[in-house]
Amino acid sequence: MNPQAQPSVAIIGAGLTGLTAAYRLHGRGFRVKVFERWAQAGGAIRTHREGGWLAECGPNSVQFGAPELKQLVADLGLEGEIAVANETAKKRFIVRGGRFIPAPMGPGSFFATPLFGLGTKLSIFTELFSRPRVRNTDVSLAELVRCHYTQELVDYAVNPLIAGIYAGDPEKLSVKHAFPSVWEAERLKGSLPRGMMAVMKARRPPGEKRPKGGTPLISFRLGLQQLIDTLVARLPPGTVELNTALDTLIPGRPHRLVCSRGAEKCGGEFDHVILAVPAPALAQITFGTLAERPLATLDSIVHPPVASLFLGFKREQVAHPLDGFGGLTPEKERRDVLGILFSSTLFPGRAPDGHVALTVFAGGMRQPEHARLGTPQLIERVRKDLAELVGVTGDPVYVKHSFWPRAIPQYTLGYDRYLDAMNRLEERTPNLFIGGQCRDGISLPDCLKSGERLARRVAEAAAKA
Repeated sequence: MNPQAQPSVAIIGAGLTGLTAAYRLHGRGFRVKVFERWAQAGGAIRTHREGGWLAECGPNSVQFGAPELKQLVADLGLEGEIAVANETAKKRFIVRGGRFIPAPMGPGSFFATPLFGLGTKLSIFTELFSRPRVRNTDVSLAELVRCHYTQELVDYAVNPLIAGIYAGDPEKLSVKHAFPSVWEAERLKGSLPRGMMAVMKARRPPGEKRPKGGTPLISFRLGLQQLIDTLVARLPPGTVELNTALDTLIPGRPHRLVCSRGAEKCGGEFDHVILAVPAPALAQITFGTLAERPLATLDSIVHPPVASLFLGFKREQVAHPLDGFGGLTPEKERRDVLGILFSSTLFPGRAPDGHVALTVFAGGMRQPEHARLGTPQLIERVRKDLAELVGVTGDPVYVKHSFWPRAIPQYTLGYDRYLDAMNRLEERTPNLFIGGQCRDGISLPDCLKSGERLARRVAEAAAKA
């Protein structure tokens, strides 16, 4: 077949979504070009290796449960490179009363934990008899949990959990959009635990049993960036163009792209275009000869700043046994950190012999000003929490500071207006497809599924042409 007769696809954004779409479309015979504005592919997935230390600058791990993720790892030949989280990583901590307390992992430990009082413990039992509820309007996650349980559960379970996932505020996050499984669970069964079990069972492939011990948590031997690097390597040389930003898309048959690579203008004509960049970048793209910005409203999606400090210490500098995944801090505890990850416990090869590594997160919706501090100031700010919560003494022997000025899109109440803007643009622009974390979910499996879905949509559109 003449390569020039193959449909062409431009993909804007070389994050996990864009690269997954590129890999799948290349496998289907499409001519693919990926444009990435930054000097490195992978978006927030960045791994830094130096002197025996392995620091994740963005996401630190991924749940290995989605069939799409398993299939992609197998197709890339990365199964032998998987690093499974330490068994002790199942243990999580939450701060209450100024100290880390193990989070309950089952009914027995829940009723014994000092994290919650009797009223909250009783609410867990009585909630099981809730009747199905169909809501006419969206609610915040905090409000929904209060309807089923207690404010204490919001304060000491939901609040720290949301700080760890979204760096966000459960009082503002939409259940319908940020946690669609919870929204569906209440509609199906009323009781959230019973509903979630039904939702998960319905989504499980036929014949597949629930994995014993839950969904495994993984990374790769060289860190999460190994997945990104492998995706790029499996594409034809020159497919991914770094340091290249899309300025204008002129719709047509084909679409025409005007891009910038420094002072140089570039681009080309493509049968299909995928936009797989974060909301702030989508908002800046101009369309047509009149330079309209149909996605300008996406710039108002809240993205709190987040800083992560990967800190290396000699083992004797840390009193805590670090026997778990890490710990989160509820807002009521008035701490300067959102959470502390026990990185060297989680996966092997994260610290040299005789040393341990901690990853500290700061900022988010709770204290955005903390995220913007310089390295010395941020270390000084979190020093007290490190000392009191995990017994750190002295200065770190290794530091890797990462700052994300607009980190995670907040799926807040009223998020429909942003989704509607993307839907409208697609409807009036044939062969234009939008996906990624501002539309399809913020987790790595969500982003990967988005890439798979975009590839299928392009292939279906091409088949109809």
